[in-house]
Amino acid sequence: MSQTVKAVIARSEGADVELVDILVPDPGPGEAVVKVQSCGVCHTDLHYREGGINDEFPFLLGHEAAGHVEAVGEGVTDVAPGDFVILNWRAVCGQCRACAKGEPQYCFDTHNATQAMTLADGDMAGTPLTPALGIGAFAEKTLVAAGQCTKVDPSADAAAVGLLGCGVMAGYGAAVNTGGVTRGDSIAVIGCGGVGDAAIAGAHIAGATTIIAVDTDPRKLEIAKGFGATHVVDASSEDTVERIRELTGGFGADVVVEAVGLPQTYEQAFYARDLAGTVVLVGVPTPEKEVTLPMIEIFGRGGSLKSSWYGDCLPSRDFPMLVDLYQQGRFDLDAFVTERIGLGDVESAFDKMHSGDVLRSVVMV
Repeated sequence: MSQTVKAVIARSEGADVELVDILVPDPGPGEAVVKVQSCGVCHTDLHYREGGINDEFPFLLGHEAAGHVEAVGEGVTDVAPGDFVILNWRAVCGQCRACAKGEPQYCFDTHNATQAMTLADGDMAGTPLTPALGIGAFAEKTLVAAGQCTKVDPSADAAAVGLLGCGVMAGYGAAVNTGGVTRGDSIAVIGCGGVGDAAIAGAHIAGATTIIAVDTDPRKLEIAKGFGATHVVDASSEDTVERIRELTGGFGADVVVEAVGLPQTYEQAFYARDLAGTVVLVGVPTPEKEVTLPMIEIFGRGGSLKSSWYGDCLPSRDFPMLVDLYQQGRFDLDAFVTERIGLGDVESAFDKMHSGDVLRSVVMV
């Protein structure tokens, strides 16, 4: 039997979000209903509202979430009612060619719940909702594929560990999983929002000795130091490429993470890496963005140009490990939480995001 719960939707492109009643069905085979405890406000949610992802309105927003499993459907064995879980948007299939090669972090056939959550009231009652990244967690409860639930230590603070569901995992994984940063390496991170700061924190945990934060906002650069940056570059007044080279003995960084998603910052990343170094694109570009590089430079510099999708993570492997690091005091997830807000405060959180006043607003349900 369906349940009626409060949730935040984007009804049409560019319109303010609304707090409405929605219907959440009982879980079917392979599905789970999760009582949401916390959900971070991510730029991706704003992209959905602005029509930057697709036009499948109305959207049920929210995806950086943690909560407790309330009910599971037939065939679900990995989680059970009462489990404390972080939600992920890449439930691996276990059968595609990536999974068959033992690389499930690249699964090409990830899945979501098959049933739809719907609007409960008004002229549009019964209208199916499109959940952001297949999750839709700006809600009291949400329906997901059971594989989207990763069980972790229930004593962890939901507001902090829920952020592993997207931005923090993307940044940490870009540096560690995709970039392969390790002991003694140098890394530069261009763009010091939540994703960039997570890349800095990941590099620090991995043992990088030179960690360079690059941004145009002095406030963000100061925050980056707290996550482990050893040097900062103010791109509004300094030549990013030359400064990174100066800080790495004239050579460039072993790894450069681009966490902005713009052609000009990607070009800076390309030229700021050492010979045989690695560039990792984790900033999400809009579809019209293009970059042009001389092929002789691509060939002559060697190394790797990579993109990092969700930090190339495997939630079942990475979430519990990172929660353990958090519990040990080695990964300060609390520092990403700027404020705790209610479901009715999402629109104002978007405004604060635009002005750069928050690292993460976290909805507490």
